[in-house]
Formats: sequence, C-alpha cells, structure tokens
Amino acid sequence: MPATSTALPPSIDLAFIGAGPHALTVAAHILKKRNTLRDRIFAFDPSGEWLSQWRKQFAALEIEHLRSPAVHHPDPNPFELRRFAENRPRELFPPYDLPGSRLFEEFCKDTINRWELGDRVFPEKVTEIEFKSGRFHLSFAGGNSAIARRVIVAKGGGQLNLPTWTNQISTPYPAEKICHSSNIDLRSLQLPGEEILIIGGGLTSGHLAVGAIARGAKVLLMTRRYFQEKLFDADPGWLGPKYLKGFAVEPDWEKRWLTIQQARNGGSMTPAIMTQLRRLSHSNKLTFHDRCEVVGVRWEDNRWTVDCNNGEKLRVDRIWLATGTKPDIKAEPLFQKMLETQPVEIVKGLPVLDKHLRWSGCELFVTGALAALQVGPTARNLSGARMACDRIVPAIVKSSIARLEI
Repeated sequence: MPATSTALPPSIDLAFIGAGPHALTVAAHILKKRNTLRDRIFAFDPSGEWLSQWRKQFAALEIEHLRSPAVHHPDPNPFELRRFAENRPRELFPPYDLPGSRLFEEFCKDTINRWELGDRVFPEKVTEIEFKSGRFHLSFAGGNSAIARRVIVAKGGGQLNLPTWTNQISTPYPAEKICHSSNIDLRSLQLPGEEILIIGGGLTSGHLAVGAIARGAKVLLMTRRYFQEKLFDADPGWLGPKYLKGFAVEPDWEKRWLTIQQARNGGSMTPAIMTQLRRLSHSNKLTFHDRCEVVGVRWEDNRWTVDCNNGEKLRVDRIWLATGTKPDIKAEPLFQKMLETQPVEIVKGLPVLDKHLRWSGCELFVTGALAALQVGPTARNLSGARMACDRIVPAIVKSSIARLEI
C-alpha cells in the first residue's frame, strides 16, 4: 500500500511507532472498541506501509506458512481468518491450520481495508522519544519531529545476538561471507558447490538450510545443544491461565525472566522442517553438528577455517548466523531520553511496565518482546500481540483508567 498523503497535524493524539503485526493488531482492537479514534491514529514506519518488514522477512527466507495457528492474527475476531480462507483450504497447513504466508498477507490487507487503516502509516523513522510537559516529542530520522499525547511502541526486532567470536576475527574477509540471518535474502543467491555453515537451532536456520540446498549448496547445521523438535516455540499452556496465572502473581521480576527463558528454551524446529532436514541429511546434502560450538574462525585461501570446541576443524565457504535477536531496552536509542528523564526498573534488558504495559508515570505503551515481563513467554508472537491488546486497549479507550492510574 502506498505511503499516506495525509498531512501530520501539529499535535497527535495516538502515535504508533512501528507498523508491523503487533501495531496492526493493537490498532484494530482499539477501533473495535472505539471506531471514532480512527482519524487520531498515526503510525510511523520508514516504509510508509503496514507489515512491510514482515513481508520482506518471510519472502527473503521463502517461508511457506506461519508457525501460529489460524486463530492468531491482527483482527479482533479470532475466527475471521478462517472465514477469509473458506474457499482456500489448501492454504491452511496441518496440524493446526497454520496459514500460508500469502494467505496471511492477503488477510492482513483485508483487515487493513475493513478497519480503514490504509492511510494511517507515515514514512518516517522515529529515532527518539522525549517526554516534556506531559507530551511526547518524537524525533524523525530526516530531522522533522512531532508531538503526541499517547504513544504505543510496537517495534519488532531487538539487538542482533552475535557470538563473541565474530568480534575477534583477525584476518580480513569479504563482508558477504559471514551474515546474520536478518541480512540474508535467499532469492538473490546462487550457491552451486558451496559449503555453508549455519549456526543456530531455531526455525530460521531450518528455512535457510532448505533454501541454500535448493540453490546447490551443502549445509553444515550447528547448534551448541541438541536440535529440538516442537510445534510451537512455547508450550500452548502459555496462551491461557494454565501457566499465566502463576506467572502473573510472581512478584520477583528476575524469576519471571527466568521462567520466560525456560519456557522458550532456546530455538526449536517444527516437525515439518525437521522431516525435510533429515531427508536432506540422508542424501548427504546436510550434516547435523549438535552439541558443538565455534571457538574461532579464520579466512584462509578464500574459505573459512572454523575451530570447534570439540577439537573439530571445518572448512566452509560461508557462515550464516541464525542466532536471533535479544531485547535490550538500554541498547535501543529510541528509549535513551525516556530512561534519562523517566527511569524505570530494568531486568535483564526488559522494562518493568504497569499492568496496562505502560511506562511509569506517562502514557507510553510497549508491546512485543520488550513487554515479556508482563505478557509472558509468547510476548513477541502473534498470540502475544492479542494478549497485549487486553491490557493496552482499556487504557486507551477508557479515559478513567488514564486519569486514575497515572
């Protein structure tokens, strides 16, 4: 969808930073409760479009379908996607009707149209939030700025989680020969005869392995633990009271953080991807290296020499790091001014927010991975976006909550 031509007013009521699945979910849920707020919503994303980064990432890794079942999506009605897919049953994948990527994208476009949100994204990157005199001053990368009464930060990502040895490579090397997964676009590559080391045990490494082999490469897949096979990245019990009840009453934030780590338990692959990878390993196109860790690499004779902690030496043409991202609010330039003027408690990089996912003393709301201490282990997922709505939306649409609790 093209960037909006609507002009920014001098003061904004409700600013969204980010226009991904979380932002769209919160916006749609707000409009379900109070449709009159539509013209007060202003979302900021460098692309000027909803879901631009999501589309790019799914296309770059050639992901066929989502990991989340069909009830998890941005529309307030959990069954709306199934209705949309009534005549497209082949695009809902077993075992739990996982939506195909194209189906999900087209459904999100339909959601944007139904809630009339198509013209609410502005092509600006917000670089800083400052709270002054009861208002938020948003600085844009191009030098402009805006003033907002309420702000919802719904950015994905986080800091790239890079192994320490990546900063200790002493030999010069071509930059494209070692990449984090977020910078890889399979569609642009031809890899006949190459050997690629992919580090990481999550679903991203599986997609990269399948894509690289389809382009003629051999893959070495490495994880420091065992390869885990799970349908979802956290137990479904975390979607409801089964586990969340105990989590919500835990007063120790460090214990909550530990619970989140244990629930997600590092990366895992779906049974469908693991089945593909095993087949590829039987045809000698892929080798698994579990309980193995890189301790150092050198660029020699146009290839990488990789030293492993088990004494093994590997020779490969490329190294891909499917090592994910880690949320750390202190490392996000966006929040630096807020942390200086409105400090909040931080536990392992995560802010302690109130029950409405609100920054202490002001109407700045946070969703996604940074809200995990309140939402739980699925905070970054589509299901987490829906749970975040249950907390954020009442504080947006009910002025009494805003008045009484700030």
